[in-house]
Amino acid sequence: MPRANHYFLPGLVWHLTHRCHERDFLLKFVRDRNSYRAWLYEARKRFGLCVLNYMITSNHVHLLVKDTAEGVIAHSMQLIAGRTAQAYNRRKSRLGAFWEDRYHATAIESGVHFNRCLVYIDLNMVRAGVVQHPTTWPHSGYLEIQQPPERYRVIDLAVLSRLCGFGDIAQFHKAHCEWVEAGLRGDTAARDDRWSESIAVGSESFVEHVNAEVSVRAHHRQVALADGLSTLRESAEPYRSHFDRDTEALRPTNTVAWQTIVERTEG
Repeated sequence: MPRANHYFLPGLVWHLTHRCHERDFLLKFVRDRNSYRAWLYEARKRFGLCVLNYMITSNHVHLLVKDTAEGVIAHSMQLIAGRTAQAYNRRKSRLGAFWEDRYHATAIESGVHFNRCLVYIDLNMVRAGVVQHPTTWPHSGYLEIQQPPERYRVIDLAVLSRLCGFGDIAQFHKAHCEWVEAGLRGDTAARDDRWSESIAVGSESFVEHVNAEVSVRAHHRQVALADGLSTLRESAEPYRSHFDRDTEALRPTNTVAWQTIVERTEG
């Protein structure tokens, strides 16, 4: 089992990032990105995973989720990552790891910080230079938020709207569109690793709260403030690799272990 119980803080929002093994583009085929989304939907049905946004790229995945009960995120990640890998490896007669062994979890404070993270995920493939607008990358939450499907919905729009400060979903739709358009007019090319490599992002009080509650290597953490964001990060990073924007590097520090589960009787 992943050590996700170390990160269980009821009610918090987490930005999860998980990349393919050795940065390979193992999700480059549409059918595999579709498979990942299908298992994301299954995790919502089976475990009650509360999904707020997602971005499935060719070599890594972003998930914005709300922690609702202990073990939900850990079990969901096992199911989604395991079944996606199994399907690909069987089709390709491939052996070996599909994913990096660890996915990264960053706690995001609700309110303005959450809104910024939401848009940051939406604009991932724009920053990578793959598309000019998130509407043209179908394997993401942006289209589902703006044009909710009648069936097989992954995103919990009601919870998402409330976390963004809206009681009315139609008003949230309008605001979300405006935030993304404003981001497109701004500096979308710049990758901000605070959203994907920190332990927590938000106000100083929120970050200090997470620092006190999360049970991992407290003596190696540091709090920093820049551009209106307080972040909690590991001060020691023994391995520092350089990745391009599309890869969205994950650090070996502050990550959550993931173990492959092999279930031959399903799928």
